[in-house]
Amino acid sequence: MVHYRSADTGGHRVFYREAGEPRSPAVLLLHGFPTSSHMFRELIPLLAGRYHVVAPDLPGFGNTASPPRGRFDYTFDNLALVIGRLVEAIGLSRYALYVFDYGAPVGYRLAVNYPDRITGIISQNGNAYEEGLSDGWAPIRAYWQDASQANREGLRPFLAPETTVWQYTHGVPDPTAVSPDGYSLDNFYLARPGAAELQLDLFGDYKSNVALYPTFQRYFRTHRPPLLAVWGKNDPFFLPQGAEAYRRDIPDAEVRFLDTGHFALETHAAEVGAAMRDFLGRVVR
Repeated sequence: MVHYRSADTGGHRVFYREAGEPRSPAVLLLHGFPTSSHMFRELIPLLAGRYHVVAPDLPGFGNTASPPRGRFDYTFDNLALVIGRLVEAIGLSRYALYVFDYGAPVGYRLAVNYPDRITGIISQNGNAYEEGLSDGWAPIRAYWQDASQANREGLRPFLAPETTVWQYTHGVPDPTAVSPDGYSLDNFYLARPGAAELQLDLFGDYKSNVALYPTFQRYFRTHRPPLLAVWGKNDPFFLPQGAEAYRRDIPDAEVRFLDTGHFALETHAAEVGAAMRDFLGRVVR
């Protein structure tokens, strides 16, 4: 059974999904843009028989209640701070990380700050290397270099409903395998008052993640966490080279590619779940 809970983390009411026996090894699932913990709806039941699974909605996403812009700065440092407080509030002392998209820089900040808490990492299209960034980032990079209003306005197409649908279906051999529920819910959240501006703020702040890539890589080299990269190989934003790059710092990292796009769980939840159970069964005690 999946439970739907919220926890107060000091100004944020963080919503999270929880399943499994709390005494079992923990797995923290961190979603990306523009989705929420809803993306894990099929994966959680595949893990909950063996693991204590927690999947929060990041501040500004899904059902997490957070202050508006002006009272809270929507940066990746702050997202990680809030999720770190959630982890402590619900008593996760050690856990494996599943990171996807925005979840990677959030989760890797937690790992860098608390390396002894991390029992393993599953990266599903969660990047930490510059070679993993495609040319699709060009408009966002332009905003990093010149935070003009014109460059900010140029990013609004990333928030359009048709772009969300494209993110879900691009690179998927059979788009009819993608349920409309995920992208429809994401578009509902993106249409809420104030949502667009905070998302543009996060686009601008993503440069802080790229600046931290050497720090993340140093963590990988120093602590050698067991790592599985399971990657939608047709992702238009995070290239397969980003998955292969993990082996540079963690030579025994496991890398698997799936014939799908960015949102691999929409078409390959069973395969990802099986790979995770195999991986976690070997590395997590």
